[in-house]
Amino acid sequence: MENHHKRKREETPASPPAAVEAANGGAEIDLSLLEAVEKSQNGGVEVLDIRALKKLVLSFERRLRDNLEARMKYPDQPDKFADSEVELHEEIERLKILAGGPELYPDLVALNTVPSIVGLLGHDNNDIAVDVVGLLVDLTDEDVLEDNDEPARVLVDALVENNALELLVQNLGRLSEADPDEAAAIYNTLATIENMIEVKPTVAELVCERTKLLRWLLGRVKVREFDANKQYASEILAILMQNSTANQKRLGQMNGVDAMLQAVAMYKSKDPKSSDEEEMLGNLFDCLCCLLMQMENKERFLKSEGVELMIIIMKQKKSAYGSAIRVLDFAMTKYPPACERFVDVLGLKTAFAAFMGKIPMSRKNKKESYQEELEERLISLIASLFGGILRGSRRDRLLSKFVENECEKIDRLMELYMRYSNRVKAESERLSRLELDDLELDEEEHYNRKLEAGLFTLQLIAVILGHLWCSEHPRIRARIELLLRQQRLTRKDVKDILQEYHDNIGDVDGPEEKERAQAKIQKFIAAF
Repeated sequence: MENHHKRKREETPASPPAAVEAANGGAEIDLSLLEAVEKSQNGGVEVLDIRALKKLVLSFERRLRDNLEARMKYPDQPDKFADSEVELHEEIERLKILAGGPELYPDLVALNTVPSIVGLLGHDNNDIAVDVVGLLVDLTDEDVLEDNDEPARVLVDALVENNALELLVQNLGRLSEADPDEAAAIYNTLATIENMIEVKPTVAELVCERTKLLRWLLGRVKVREFDANKQYASEILAILMQNSTANQKRLGQMNGVDAMLQAVAMYKSKDPKSSDEEEMLGNLFDCLCCLLMQMENKERFLKSEGVELMIIIMKQKKSAYGSAIRVLDFAMTKYPPACERFVDVLGLKTAFAAFMGKIPMSRKNKKESYQEELEERLISLIASLFGGILRGSRRDRLLSKFVENECEKIDRLMELYMRYSNRVKAESERLSRLELDDLELDEEEHYNRKLEAGLFTLQLIAVILGHLWCSEHPRIRARIELLLRQQRLTRKDVKDILQEYHDNIGDVDGPEEKERAQAKIQKFIAAF
């Protein structure tokens, strides 16, 4: 299906062709020309200015009125209003030329045309509603609105005020994907909503508050067959979930966690067949990760056996492997019940195989960046396990992983420690050179640049080392000591990293949580 909202459109000519100017004696275009244009079959307006706009709008409103009157007069005789419907369809098509002059949008709004356009989404004739969706997707196209921020905002505000969101979503309910035109209108409806969010980000929450869009999208991604509309539905869901606590909670309450798990479960033992299908699967996993940012959704994930499903996906070693690790990382962060379940369903063996670098490589993900992202996720996941399982037999099973096979997991941990440590050192030196060149960087900026270079992962490795050291296991301690000596490091090096981490713990989760986190790190520092 043509991707309407991404296509480039041809420029509308800025001035009339020479022949028209000659016929006009070089004068400004007058009304007689505009009337001739109105009568012409192709509906091409040569110059798009305020007069042309008024002419288009007047003609549209006239045809709209004729159609409404004919329908009221002959409600049971379609042949009596069929002609007025064809004329109305032509007028809506002609309005599409306005996309060539977005600077006129404020005038379009001032002429009070938006309520008339939007109202037609509820027209008894589906084809007219489909025409309006086509018009709205053209008017809000991102290529059209580029560099026209203010006119774009005026139009989108008017659409929101006139219930365009509610009417667009209601209209979705009566469109059938069996009809190619209506299937295209579904795609264009989603594109219009995406375009509106692009211009006015608050639309992402408004559309979920005021309409049943989330429910429609959930139903759409649960359908087994893959097509362009299923892909687009997954993309819109991911956009709605990003950065919106309200939407994450709302979808969770609608049984959204379970629905997402069902949708990704279709790929536990098979790979997507195309890059579009692969993108859709990525969107579904993105939605899951966003949902798992809310504590109540972590509980729902556990109840729906999400931990078990992700381990199955990892064991199958298909293309969703890395996404499953990412979801587990989100599920287990600051949520001990998920960590306990992970150990109970024998997740340690699968996770540590990946940690040791036994990552299945398809042709697509041979990239270094893929490997690295997985490494960082696995380090985060192991840190979460240590943070979530503090005592008992589960803790013993976790620690014993670091003793088996001649302490190979500690060797691997130190190998990663050195790699990230060298990277952070190189970045610190680079920043020092920049400062010598009189580039002022404040402390926070300095710290953030180091985090981007891998400091956060280095800190997590130091935290895992802290947990291992505090276990007071003689073999574990001896191995850490030996590896530090081999790298010409001491325990003080690990302490310094932990100290910097301690000093920069924020209070997003409240002052008490900050104190608790700092006390834990302080314990490791003291032990080292």
